[in-house]
Amino acid sequence: MNDFLRGCGVDLHLEADAREGRRAGLERALRDAVRDGRLAPGGRLPATRRLAEELGLARNTVKAAYDQLVAEGYLTARQGSGTRVASLPAVAAAVPGSAAHARAPRFDLRPGSPDVGAFPAAAWLRALRRAVATAPSRAYDYGDPRGRIELRRALSAYLGRARGVVAPPERIVVTSGYVQGLALLTRVLDGAAIALEDPGLPFHREVVRRNGATVVPVPVDKRGARADALDDVSAVVVTPAHQYPTGVTLHPERRRALTDWARARGGLIVEDDYDGEFRYDRQPVGALQGMAPDRVAYLGTASKTLGPGLRLGWTVLPPHLVDAVADAKLHSDHHTEAIGQLALAELIDSHAYDRHVRACRLRYRRRRDQLLERLGGRRGVRGVAAGLHALVEVADEREVLARAEAEGLAVGALGEHWHLPGATAAPAAGRAGGAGAGGTDRPQGIVVGYGTPGEGAYPEALRVLASVLEGA
Repeated sequence: MNDFLRGCGVDLHLEADAREGRRAGLERALRDAVRDGRLAPGGRLPATRRLAEELGLARNTVKAAYDQLVAEGYLTARQGSGTRVASLPAVAAAVPGSAAHARAPRFDLRPGSPDVGAFPAAAWLRALRRAVATAPSRAYDYGDPRGRIELRRALSAYLGRARGVVAPPERIVVTSGYVQGLALLTRVLDGAAIALEDPGLPFHREVVRRNGATVVPVPVDKRGARADALDDVSAVVVTPAHQYPTGVTLHPERRRALTDWARARGGLIVEDDYDGEFRYDRQPVGALQGMAPDRVAYLGTASKTLGPGLRLGWTVLPPHLVDAVADAKLHSDHHTEAIGQLALAELIDSHAYDRHVRACRLRYRRRRDQLLERLGGRRGVRGVAAGLHALVEVADEREVLARAEAEGLAVGALGEHWHLPGATAAPAAGRAGGAGAGGTDRPQGIVVGYGTPGEGAYPEALRVLASVLEGA
């Protein structure tokens, strides 16, 4: 007796051992299907009469099996509702140190994410409907690895007026987020030495390493990344508009020094413009790419403006890299999904994207102001002129992190952003960055993200943050 439930309106393969008996076999097969998720919680099972007919069993046998599993909690039975699969407690095999094992914080002020609750669902749905209604049938086929031309044209116009980027559509490659763009460029550079800011995001260093390049630290100080430290590298990855995590804006002299280095050495500047739209106390600083379009690969993303779940990013490339990056994209995932691209193009062309960015800028500025007010003029708060995070310098980073954890508050640790973690010293007056890899003259601090919490949770999260800092 096998293939239970086949033909009963439930497409499920169940097997039973003839030696265990008809009722016992049915019970075990159903029990296993519930445990491993093949029968989903809330799913309705066939009526006992119908299942009995399909399986060639007595109806009483099926009813007895159902009754037994109801008693065990695997199924539920209600008059008029039939027999359904019960919701079992999640049994996750939590590995120490894994995300499943870690307790979720009560208050999340970690950097890196926007307020996803502010996603413009209604505007996105309208754009999606228009995109699907007007999309040619070939949009559902394999497409250009560079991305849909509709989105590349929309991005060309938007990036030119909003960020000062020289972005002809033929030089844009649409990616599945910033990380893929960085990975594709790293592969194209084929084992080169690539400099990344110190301090900087550890995950990005790992992306570069895993795609075959050697990572070299470039120190960051209060003027941004130091171009004079770019010896023996082929490329450098920088965050000019709002350095992560120090919040420094790359000084004009440093911008010129970087582009001079790239032209003199034939080097490549990879510009990570992850939150360039969000500047609060003056107009957004234009992209570095506009100064040297032939030497800068500009990487942008919808992750901070719309949400990381969309997985939509873009790379504006120097002419000599377009074909190589497009070929790497082709052999990575062929192309980024098309319907999301068409919807984003519609959102940009209708100016709904601009309206959403302006609304977010106002919302995040209010949050920034609330953060500063709650901290009461505390010295050593850096990077608050732009973006979605602030660096708060502290005397003892470990103590503050321990107190925060005890209060259920999650924040970022500055210490984990250095290329060579090690001993740190109290912050030097007026410094916005460290002395470079291996140095000990490093500020200690926490990185506070004010984009993640929902509107209701944010004030309480700030209260707990202030309490932690005062106690430390």
